[in-house]
Amino acid sequence: MTPRDAFQGLSVLERGWLSSNNVLLRGSEGQAALLVDSSHVAHAAQTVALLRHTLAGATLGRVVNTHLHSDHCGGNAALQRAFGCAITIPPGQWQAALDWDEQALGYAPAGHDCERFTPDARLAPGSSFEVGGRRWQALAAPGHDPHSIVLFDAHHGVLISADALWENGFGVVFPELDGEAGFDDVARTFDLIESLDARWVIPGHGAPFSSVAGALQRARRRLASFVVEPARHHRHAAKVMIKYRLLEAQSCSWPELLAWFGASALIGDIWQRMGRPEGNLAAFAEGLVKELAAIGALQLRGGRVHNA
Repeated sequence: MTPRDAFQGLSVLERGWLSSNNVLLRGSEGQAALLVDSSHVAHAAQTVALLRHTLAGATLGRVVNTHLHSDHCGGNAALQRAFGCAITIPPGQWQAALDWDEQALGYAPAGHDCERFTPDARLAPGSSFEVGGRRWQALAAPGHDPHSIVLFDAHHGVLISADALWENGFGVVFPELDGEAGFDDVARTFDLIESLDARWVIPGHGAPFSSVAGALQRARRRLASFVVEPARHHRHAAKVMIKYRLLEAQSCSWPELLAWFGASALIGDIWQRMGRPEGNLAAFAEGLVKELAAIGALQLRGGRVHNA
C-alpha cells in the first residue's frame, strides 16, 4: 500500500509542541468529518481557521480526544462554538470533565490553561467507529496518561499514536510524577504498538513516520534509562514543564517565571520526590533554566526568559 493510499481521506495538520497535531478524517458523501484532537486554547482561533480551510465546506460532526491534556483538547470549546460539533472523550475522566474538576483533570496542579468544554460521548477502548469508509479501533494506551487511547486503522496500517509514541521519544509519564507506577504501562503500550504491525504512525507531535521499529527501539532505550534512574525522568519532566510554559507565554521576567514555578503543585511534588535538589525551588529552577539555555531550548536576554 502506497503512502497515498494510506493517507487517502485524511489530513494531518502538523502544529508544533504547544499544540497537538490535528487529524481530520473526511466523511463519505453525506457523512460529516471527524477531527482527532483540537490543540491548545492559545491556538484555538488558528485551529478553527485551519479547519475551515481544510474542510472546504464540509461539515465537522465530531471531535475525538485521545486524552485530555491541555495541548490536545484546548480547542474543544472553540470548535463546539464554531461548528456545533459533538465532543467524544475516553471514559476515564468523563465525570471530571462534566464537573470541570481542574484538579482531577490535572490543569490546576500543572498550571495549565484549558477552556471548559462539555463532552457529549465516551469512546471506550475496544470500541470502533467508521468515517469515510475507514474503520478506526480505539485501544487503551496508558503510560503518558492513564486514560489515553490510540486509534488504529488495521486495513491501511495507520496508527494515530497521540503521545504514546513519537518518532523520537514519547510523552512525560505523568503518573510517575504523582508517585504512581507508570513505566510498566509505557512498556506494555510499546508492546501493543509493536503487535499492531502499523505501517504509518501519526504522532501527537511531529510529522507522520513509517520507521515504526526504529521509533520503538529508541523509545524503549529512553524508557529503560528512566526506569534505572527515575530522578532523570523527574528532572526531564520539570524542564518540559518550563518549556511548555514558555511556549504559552513566549517571554517572561525571571520573577514571573519563578512565581509560576513556585505556584505549580506538580513541580513542587517533583522537587520533593527528587529529594529537594539545590536546596530550594528557586535554585532548582535556575539550574533547569540554564540547562535548557545550554541546548538552545530558551534564551536569557535583558533579564527575561524567552522561548527559542
